[in-house]
Amino acid sequence: MPAKDLYHETVKIALIKDGWSITHDPFFIKYDDLRLFADLGAEKFLLINQESRKIVVEIKVLGGVSTVAEFEKALGQFNLYRDILEEIDFERSLFLAVSDTIFARFFERPAISLVVKKQRLNLIIFNVEDEEIRKWIDWQNIAK
Repeated sequence: MPAKDLYHETVKIALIKDGWSITHDPFFIKYDDLRLFADLGAEKFLLINQESRKIVVEIKVLGGVSTVAEFEKALGQFNLYRDILEEIDFERSLFLAVSDTIFARFFERPAISLVVKKQRLNLIIFNVEDEEIRKWIDWQNIAK
């Protein structure tokens, strides 16, 4: 099992504060002979339609020497997880969690924003200090 990301507990606390129940830590993804681990699985009961929403969260720091190289790797991982999840657990949506600092510094750049839109990359933007979610980018709900 891989090591936990620097902000693993921060995102976990932020999701709980936002009304989510953590269902998996980590979330195990298995397809045929491939075994992967996403950081978290979570669920939230929605009063509006009396249903629950289920998500898988992959947490990324993206604060190394080359943020672009780290993003390339994270994007590949995201697409791999999303493609497999669509086959085995279509009820769950995959989200990439990044800090609000990284979001402002990197994800709001025009080229990166374009990739996020074209790839329909679901994002959870969280604040490290407050351990709270600042923003959701959820293409599934944007499309509705």
